[in-house]
Amino acid sequence: MTLKARITADMKTAMKEKQVDRLGTIRLLLAAIKQREVDERIELDDAAITAIIDKMLKQRKDSITQFEAANRHDLADQEKAEVAVLIDYMPQQLTAEEIAAILDAAIATHGATAAAMGKIMAEIKPQLAGRADMAEVSKLVKARMA
Repeated sequence: MTLKARITADMKTAMKEKQVDRLGTIRLLLAAIKQREVDERIELDDAAITAIIDKMLKQRKDSITQFEAANRHDLADQEKAEVAVLIDYMPQQLTAEEIAAILDAAIATHGATAAAMGKIMAEIKPQLAGRADMAEVSKLVKARMA
């Protein structure tokens, strides 16, 4: 079953079970997927859908930070609920050891110089996409380069 089919099936289930909050989040996700498909005139694969979900997660996390800073805990709680729904569709996250092993292999290939960082990131991004926070991975690479 493709990721898009799973999301659509979950939407139908949420409708039947009257899970209003979950249904709203799933509809937002399907709208984002449909928008990109219409804009680019393509059928998105699981990797592209995962990228959309990842982008939506980043937006929600930024919103949570801003809402909590503004003392709007009601809106932050709503965003947290959306994050919980979206995380269900992300692939299994890699452990720190698995990320370190991938980094070690890339560093061994390209060397531990600052100039090689772009090459290292380009090599590991497809392997880690959707399975690790790329901002954190970038920090790890920078730390190993130092």
